[in-house]
Amino acid sequence: MRTDVLYDPLRRREVACTPEEEVRQWFIVQLRDALGVPAHLMMSEAPLKFGGKAYRADILIYDRSGQPLAVVECKRPSVALDAEVARQALRYDMVLSVRWIILVNGTSVMAFRREGGSFVPSGSLPNYEKMLCLH
Repeated sequence: MRTDVLYDPLRRREVACTPEEEVRQWFIVQLRDALGVPAHLMMSEAPLKFGGKAYRADILIYDRSGQPLAVVECKRPSVALDAEVARQALRYDMVLSVRWIILVNGTSVMAFRREGGSFVPSGSLPNYEKMLCLH
């Protein structure tokens, strides 16, 4: 088995093994297996445009109608989940209008849910069914 690549089940191909990619692949498994997010309703490295620039959201979670539900920003474990990481996810939200923003670095997970025009911390990361219901 090669150690320089990881298999991404969402992209259905091998990808370079980097610290951030390890976090992304670990969290995809958590979303699918622990939180019940259907794999066919997730996309990794989802392309989007903001201000004329191309970006890629680490993980997008969709609701059952195919609308973006949550954006997940993954960082390598040595990167703190700080205001700059949150700002990056908020930029993606300006294009996507999601209900949830999730920040993860492999050691910490922070979830924020939309309340009105802003995001508030969620005490814990809900499973997929609760994500669909909580606004």
